[in-house]
Amino acid sequence: MSGSNVIVVIGVGGMGQAIARRQGAGGTLMLADFDEKTLGAVGEELRGQGHSVVTHAVDVSSRASVAALADVAAGLGRVTQVVHTAGLSPVQAPARAILAVDLLGTAVVLEEFGRVVAPGGAGVVIASMAGHMLPPGALTAEMEQALAHTPADELLALPFLDADALGAQGAYPLSKYANRLRVHAASTEWGRRGARVNSISPGVISTPMGRQELSGESGRHMRAMVEASGTGRLGTPDDIAAAAAFLLGPEATFVTGTDLLVDGGVVAALRSGRLASGA
Repeated sequence: MSGSNVIVVIGVGGMGQAIARRQGAGGTLMLADFDEKTLGAVGEELRGQGHSVVTHAVDVSSRASVAALADVAAGLGRVTQVVHTAGLSPVQAPARAILAVDLLGTAVVLEEFGRVVAPGGAGVVIASMAGHMLPPGALTAEMEQALAHTPADELLALPFLDADALGAQGAYPLSKYANRLRVHAASTEWGRRGARVNSISPGVISTPMGRQELSGESGRHMRAMVEASGTGRLGTPDDIAAAAAFLLGPEATFVTGTDLLVDGGVVAALRSGRLASGA
């Protein structure tokens, strides 16, 4: 296994599994997740499909845990692809946990894997269309700079990241907006190693997490957004895997530090007023 190309997928939910299955052939597939039972089951399934798989438990809110993951990955071979899908949604967790996993976790992954990714390698962070829905003026330029550049270990001490004031419904879109800002900033650091990093902002995707949200208190509004969109359908994990394959692959060697919105046209419908008009 040593010396092979290593494809790291953090988070083995629906999107993580689809991306791992698509990207893993021919290399060492390193899967990481907080839920060790699910991690083991997914690892066994992919091994049964012919993939070379290593599993490793990780807590993305812990720098020590992510650093250990990065070191193990680098010990397996050339870390050529890093895909970070781990996250919590408002229906799954309170604001404090969302900030720790979705915001801090992404910042730590970008920093720790930015030191081990191989020249010519690429990374993808899964953000969310929710990050495109912050109201205008929600963040000042100073706040955006702080979210982009504050060292990860100091992020949660920023005064405007008050979990009690934000609540889960506020912490989630703010964290996902910040993911894009962190990717923008990290792209120059990754570039010094000859590597690229981008984010994907999925819309409503039919994963276990997505279905939880659809059955939660915001489900009715989410369904209305989907119905008003240009595609009029839920996304699939394979839709996101296809976008990730492009960003990780040779056709995207001039693409870094940007976000790909893969939402079926929901944000476009909102911005055009189609949803507001009841169309």
